[in-house]
Amino acid sequence: MTEKTQLLKSLLVETVVYAVLVTAYFFLVLHFLGGWLAELFARPNRTLYATVALLLMLGQGVLLEWTTSALLRFIRRRAE
Repeated sequence: MTEKTQLLKSLLVETVVYAVLVTAYFFLVLHFLGGWLAELFARPNRTLYATVALLLMLGQGVLLEWTTSALLRFIRRRAE
């Protein structure tokens, strides 16, 4: 397999895995934190809501990057 083909395959796998993880994360946050986030948003001062939303986005980025990297390392080991 050429390096270009291998890179494209890796990108495709990473994109699919990341899409699945982002979708799962979205529905988990919606299910477990949806009501609480709606209450925070309804308050007159939305500073706490904005802070929580930013922390959730930061946490999502870090968690999904670690998870994706670990899964890709696992897939590469299995492929070799």
